[in-house]
Amino acid sequence: MDWISKLEEAEKNFEKLQQKLSDPNIFSNPEEYKKTSKLHSDLSDIVSKYRAYKKIHSQVDEAKHLIAEGDKELAELAQQEIESGEKKLEEWEAELKRMLVPKDPNDSKDIILEIRAGTGGEEAALFAADLFRMYSRYAEINGWKMEIIDMSETGTGGFKEIIASLEGKGVYGKMKYESGTHRVQRVPITEASGRIHTSASTVAVLLEPEEVDIVFRPDEIRIDTFRSSGHGGQHVNTTDSAIRILHIPTGMIVTCQDEKSQHKNKAKALKVLRARLYDMKISEQKAMISENRKKQVGTGDRSERIRTYNFPQNRVSDHRVNLTLYKLDRVLEGDLDEFIEALRVWDEANKLKEVFV
Repeated sequence: MDWISKLEEAEKNFEKLQQKLSDPNIFSNPEEYKKTSKLHSDLSDIVSKYRAYKKIHSQVDEAKHLIAEGDKELAELAQQEIESGEKKLEEWEAELKRMLVPKDPNDSKDIILEIRAGTGGEEAALFAADLFRMYSRYAEINGWKMEIIDMSETGTGGFKEIIASLEGKGVYGKMKYESGTHRVQRVPITEASGRIHTSASTVAVLLEPEEVDIVFRPDEIRIDTFRSSGHGGQHVNTTDSAIRILHIPTGMIVTCQDEKSQHKNKAKALKVLRARLYDMKISEQKAMISENRKKQVGTGDRSERIRTYNFPQNRVSDHRVNLTLYKLDRVLEGDLDEFIEALRVWDEANKLKEVFV
C-alpha cells in the first residue's frame, strides 16, 4: 500500500469514528467512549494535515489548468502559485510520511538500566562507573528519578555491575538507543609507559513492565535469603536481608542486597527479574516479526559496538549514525541530546523504509 492509500484509509477511519462519537448511545458505555475518543484524537492531526495537503494539491492543479487554457494575463500569477504550492506539497509530503510511521507505545515507559564491565579488567570497571555517572547526569538534566537497585563495586571505584531504575517523562524514548557495547580508548592510571588501552562495558536498557505483563507461578521461582555485605566489603547488618531469586524455567538469577529491609530487596529483585524476562519476550517477538530489525537501532543487541569514547582526542563516535563529536568531557557530563536526536532521526528513516517498501 502506498502512502496516499494509507492516508485515505486513515481519513475513512477518522470519519467512521466521528460518526460513532456523534451517536448518543455511545455515552452509555464509558469504556467504549474513552477508547473511541482516543482513536479519534490520535488520527485528528494527520487527517487535518492530509486534508490541507489535498486542498493545496487541488489549487496547484487549477493553476496548471489556467496555464493550459492559454490565459496570458493569469499565467504569471498561476506559475507563482504552482511553484509555491509544489514546494509546500513536497514539505508536507515528508511530514505526512513521518506521521504515518507508528509511534513506539513504550516511549513513555520507565526502564531498568544495567551497566556491566566487559573486556579490560579494572579499566573496564572504571569505565562502567564513568557511564553510570554520565547517565546519572543525563537523568538530572531531564528531571528523571534514578534509584540504584544493586551494584558490585571494585576496590578502585569502578563497577563490575550496577543496576538502577529510571522513572520520568519519556525515559525509554530517549534511553532505548543506549543498549549495546560502549568502547573506551585511554591511558589507564596504572600504565607507566603512557600506552593507550582499549576496553569496553555493556549497557542494557530494559523496559519496566507492569506486574500484569509478567506473572510468575509459585513453582517458577525460588527465593533464597542470605546475609548482605556492604559495598566495598563493609558489613551492613547481621540479618538475612539480601535476596536471591532463581527463575527456574530460564535459569535466570537476580540478587539484591542494597536495602537493609528484606521486603524492599525482594521487591527490587522481582522488578529486575520482570524487566529481564519482559526484554526476552520482546526480543523474541521482534525476531519473529523481522530478522532485519536486528541490524537497526533499538534491537537491544548487547554484542553490537555502538559507541567509542576516545579520551586523548576528547572524541566520541557513534558507529550507527557515523556521528563524531569532539566534546567527550561534555558528553560524560550528560550532554547526550545531539547523539539521541541523530539516532532518533536515523531510526525514523529506517522505519519509513519499512512502512513504504
